[in-house]
Amino acid sequence: MNGFPRVIVITGTPGVGKTTVSSLLAKKLGATYLDLGELVKQKRFFSGYDKARNSLIADIKRLSRYIQKIMISSMQDFLIIDGHYAADVVPAEKVFLAFVLRCDPEELAERLKKAGSGERKISENVAAEILDICLWDTLARYPSKIVCEINTTGKDPGQVVQEIEMVLNGKRKATLGNVDWLGKLDREGKLDLVFQDFYQVN
Repeated sequence: MNGFPRVIVITGTPGVGKTTVSSLLAKKLGATYLDLGELVKQKRFFSGYDKARNSLIADIKRLSRYIQKIMISSMQDFLIIDGHYAADVVPAEKVFLAFVLRCDPEELAERLKKAGSGERKISENVAAEILDICLWDTLARYPSKIVCEINTTGKDPGQVVQEIEMVLNGKRKATLGNVDWLGKLDREGKLDLVFQDFYQVN
């Protein structure tokens, strides 16, 4: 391998399937895989604890420095970085492609319930997914030509990985704007109900 590995960022709202998809993709590509959430815990890259959300507050600067070291030392062709704050720690010039995984808000809520998330965490993540927060965060840091949305709704991880591989192999273009949860919920008359639940919990 010449130079740095090609960095693939996989981001999205918690619950969309980032970790499962990322680990499966890493196996298929023989890539180095970094789960940012696990790194924060294992390497103690956190600055505090958010009791309301039952989660660690990541120390972005320390995490970013660690990622830079991994990029320099990696001997693999690909480096896959998984995490909903990946765009905060991986500079644009180092990224080959960034995939934003999406999921229908109702399916996302069910996934989070099964994972044991609390009501507040579920409502906040569902609202973030509806409002495209992870997508906009990614586009704020990376050029749109390297960002691709993948809708995971109703798909198993293997199907999602196949779609990602098609983009990597040039068999499918990286696309944006194929997800509109606000419009979908509005057409179905569910938008007010979803945000009513959000305000009740928060």
